[in-house]
Amino acid sequence: MSQHLGAPCQPVVSVGDPVLRGQLVGDVEAMVSAPVHAPATGFVTAITSTLTPAGGTSVAVEIEPNHPQDLGSFLELPLSEDPRQMARASGMVGLGGAAFPSHVKLAPPKDMHIDTVILNGCECEPFLTCDERLMIEHPEAVIAGGRLVGETVGAKRVVVGLEDNKPEAAEKMKAAAAGTGIEIVVVPTRYPQGAEKMLIFAVLGTEVGHGKLPASAGVLVSNVATAASFADAVERRRPLMERVVTVTGAVRRPGNYLVLLGTLISDLIEFAGGLEDGVDRVIAGGPMTGFALGSLDVPVVKGTSGVVALRAGETGPALMGDQPCIRCARCTEACPMFLQPWAIGIAANRRDWDGAEQYHALDCIECGSCSYVCPTRRPLVQLIRRSKQALLERGAKL
Repeated sequence: MSQHLGAPCQPVVSVGDPVLRGQLVGDVEAMVSAPVHAPATGFVTAITSTLTPAGGTSVAVEIEPNHPQDLGSFLELPLSEDPRQMARASGMVGLGGAAFPSHVKLAPPKDMHIDTVILNGCECEPFLTCDERLMIEHPEAVIAGGRLVGETVGAKRVVVGLEDNKPEAAEKMKAAAAGTGIEIVVVPTRYPQGAEKMLIFAVLGTEVGHGKLPASAGVLVSNVATAASFADAVERRRPLMERVVTVTGAVRRPGNYLVLLGTLISDLIEFAGGLEDGVDRVIAGGPMTGFALGSLDVPVVKGTSGVVALRAGETGPALMGDQPCIRCARCTEACPMFLQPWAIGIAANRRDWDGAEQYHALDCIECGSCSYVCPTRRPLVQLIRRSKQALLERGAKL
């Protein structure tokens, strides 16, 4: 019931209830939230608590699917002339991993006019290719969604940004965009190019100021898969019930799979042929910002863009806790936001939240580059997250 940023949903079904594919099973009256729908037709067998890929817990509705299953049919969403209402009703969230409710993003502050929509076709992490595969196989859906996003927010310009290591996707997108006015811009392959502020600068040459949202620069960024799901919601009245997930690394049949939300990661890995020998760690997401799983019996959720299995020796050396900073400045050189992660980390260790704010901890995008290059393996991302949480709790704003 919690597959998004914001208020978790509450079940609106009971144990023993029959449910149809696409039926609403969880919702809550909160602005920042997104409803949850049944991905399959069947019966509710339990309402319980489950582990999530991020390591927390959530209330969950367990469904026993009927067999055989007709995945071509679904319970249509109530029709609305307001596309934002359709986005909300569909349970649409950012599918790049952030899982921010899309209907909120599609309603920027009234004093911020959106001139440009950028569809983000840059993979958010190494190893992941789910967005690339979507652009190759369903470019028309991405373009249709981009057009709808642009119309909804009143933007004059819609641009698709994707990296230069995706030539086939670029060609497919250019062909699908022909005659629509939507631009396809190929940018250099560089991590973390998929971060909003990085992509805005790469595509437009525009810098989003300290503490500012992209909307302050007249820009809205939407993941390509999110855009495609918007087209599904508006044009087909289809809820968000499944997503493309990259399953890769030390698995026997790596690939991109269209997965029903709620599918256990253990079942998904089994479908992909199982793990190869020597796997040390399975990560939900990507290797830079994903979460190492303590159990594979956790569900695929809306923000699950990938499942990566790594062998011993591929995961890098372990973090070394409170090792002293040696002032080498490698983290500063690696930071795409031009921050000084070492200084924020020292402030966090001292619980000096004023110092962390002075060094702009809230501007960190948690890409993991600083921890990756740190020779003493300091847990810089975790320290910065601690700082951000403390600052937000005392009233600071992202």
